[in-house]
Amino acid sequence: MTEQLNYNTRIIDASETIPVRHPVLRPGKPIESCNFDGDNLETTFHLGIFLNNQIVGVVSYFKNCNDLLTESSQYQLRGMAVLEDFQGKGLGNLLVQQGDTLLREKKIKTLWCNAREVATTFYQKNNFTIIGEPFNIKDIGLHYVMYKTLT
Repeated sequence: MTEQLNYNTRIIDASETIPVRHPVLRPGKPIESCNFDGDNLETTFHLGIFLNNQIVGVVSYFKNCNDLLTESSQYQLRGMAVLEDFQGKGLGNLLVQQGDTLLREKKIKTLWCNAREVATTFYQKNNFTIIGEPFNIKDIGLHYVMYKTLT
């Protein structure tokens, strides 16, 4: 259970995602690998979760369509990461819930992601469903496309 009163979630700049993306998603890889295409587009937004002004988790949302889905109003969740010392406290859930709220305000109907195999249970608990076949992302591993409808 999360002690939610201690945490603050807010919109952040793409550059603020790097201190969390790097150790969690790209350990041992060049820092530049943490910069994603589209990070600085006007339609992209990033959320950070903070404890006492220290960023401990991030997620990014990109206006992007997946051909496996028919809805034209889609966003892609990317770069979900929580620092190791803060994992298992429900912070990822808080980030997804905040993102869902912001996407609903934008009238977005479908949210999807390329989920690492180890993260599929997390996304299923957040109402995502696997669609299509698993695929490998070079140097990262097995992934599944997962989506949910925002109502």
